[in-house]
Amino acid sequence: MRGLRARLVVVFVLLAGLSALTAAGLVYRQSRDLMLTRTEWSVVNEFRLRVASLTENMQHPPDRAALQRLANGVAPAFLEATGAAVYRGSGLIASGDGTGPITSALRSSVAGRHRLVYQRVVSAGTPYLVVGTPVLLGRQRTPSGVEVYLVTPLEKEAADQDALVAAAWNGVLPVLALAVLFALLAAGGVLRPVRDLDRAARRLGAGELDTRLKVTGGDELARLVKTFNATAAALEANVSELREMEVRARRFAADVSHELRTPLASILAMAEMFEEEAGHLEGDLAQAARLLNLEVGRLVRLVEDLMEISRFDAGAVRLILDDVDVAQAIRGCLRTRGWNDSAVLDLPPGVRIRMDPRRFDVIVANLVGNAFRHGAPPVTVRLRADGPRDTGHVVIEVQDAGPGVDPDLLPHVFDRFFKADAARARSDGSGLGLAIALENARLHGGSIDVANPPGGGALFRITLPRRPTPPAARPETFSPPRAEPR
Repeated sequence: MRGLRARLVVVFVLLAGLSALTAAGLVYRQSRDLMLTRTEWSVVNEFRLRVASLTENMQHPPDRAALQRLANGVAPAFLEATGAAVYRGSGLIASGDGTGPITSALRSSVAGRHRLVYQRVVSAGTPYLVVGTPVLLGRQRTPSGVEVYLVTPLEKEAADQDALVAAAWNGVLPVLALAVLFALLAAGGVLRPVRDLDRAARRLGAGELDTRLKVTGGDELARLVKTFNATAAALEANVSELREMEVRARRFAADVSHELRTPLASILAMAEMFEEEAGHLEGDLAQAARLLNLEVGRLVRLVEDLMEISRFDAGAVRLILDDVDVAQAIRGCLRTRGWNDSAVLDLPPGVRIRMDPRRFDVIVANLVGNAFRHGAPPVTVRLRADGPRDTGHVVIEVQDAGPGVDPDLLPHVFDRFFKADAARARSDGSGLGLAIALENARLHGGSIDVANPPGGGALFRITLPRRPTPPAARPETFSPPRAEPR
C-alpha cells in the first residue's frame, strides 16, 4: 500500500513538474524572443537612419577622412555600442573600438546581398549584436564599395534573460510543492477505500464473516466495495450452512455411536460365545464364528473412537491431571497390550509431568500400535526432558524400521480416515487412532509431528509441556474428516 501511494505521488509530481516546466519554458522563450526582437529592431532602425544621415552629402568616391568621420559618427548615436567600423573592399579603412565580433560571414552576406544584415555573435563569452550595411550614395543609390558596421553588446539583455530563468524556476518550485501537497491529498483519497478493502479482506480471512463496508459514491471503487459486500454475504451464508451441516453430521455420528453401544455389546458377547464354541462346530461354521468375533470387535472399536472424536468436536473433553512418571506410564501402556518385550525402550527414570494418565495412555497406545501395524520392527520408544522442571517440555519419540511415509502424504497423516495406500480399504484399526492421539496431545497444550528420519522408518515425536496449558476453545469451523495413515 505504501508503494502504491509513493507511485501515485511520483506520477502526480512528474505531471505537475512537466506541466510547470513546459509553461515556464514557453513563457521564457516568448519573453526572450520579444525582448531580443525589440532590441534588434531598435538598434537596426536607428543604425539605418544614422548611416543614411551621415552619408547623405558624401562625395563619390569618399576619401579616408570622410570614412573616418563616418566611423566616428555612427557609434555615439548608441549608448551601449562598443564601436563602429568602415570597410572598403577587403580592407579596414576606419574604425572605432570593438571590431572583433565582426565576422567574415557577416561581411560576405552584406557585400553579396547589398542590403542591411544583422547577426548575434558571442565573443569571449559576451553576446553582441552586429549590424552591417553597404553605403549607397546619391539619389541613384550608387554602390560606393564601402561597408559600415556597428557592434552593440547584449549584456543587459543577457542579464534580463537570466532574470527570466530565475523567475521561471521560482515559479516552478512553488508549483511542484503544491503538486506534492495535492498528490498526497489525491493519493489519500484514492487509497483510503483501497486500505479499507484491505483491512476488511484481512478481517474476513480471520473469520469475521459479518465484515461489510460502507458504499459511498458511484465510481469504480464503489462498485468494487459493492462486489466485496456481496461476496462476503455469500461467503457468510455458505460457511453458516457448512457449519450447520457439520454440526448435524457430528451430532448424527455421536447419536449413532451412542445408540450402537448397547446392541453392539450384546452382539460382541454372543460373538465371543460363538468363538469359544468354534471347536465344536462343523465345516465353515467355526471359521465364520472366529470372523464374526473379529469383525464385531473392530466395529466396537470404531464406535468407541467415533464417540471419542465426537466429544472432542463438541468440546466436552476435560483433563483429569495427576503428577505422573512418564517412563512408568509408557511401560505400563506397553505391558497392558503385550508390547513391552517387542519394543526397544530408552526411558530415563525420574521424568515427571502433570498430565491426564488415561489420555496419555491413549496417545502412546495409538502411536506404538500404528508403528507395529504399518511399520517394521524394531519399534523404538525414546524419552527426553527439555528445559526446567516447571516450564520445560518432555519429548517422546516412536520410531519404526519400516519404509516410512510417502513425503507427499506427510501433511495428511493425522487426517481422519485417511489411507496412505488407496488399495488398502480395510485395516485392523478404526482409522481414527492418530487423529485421537493428536487431539489428546493438543488438549495438554502439546503437539505431535511426523517425519522420515535419515535412518529409515517413520518417526512420530510427541511434545508435551511439564505443566499443561490447554489451548483456548477453537472456533467451530468446517473441516474434512481426519484419520490415521498407511
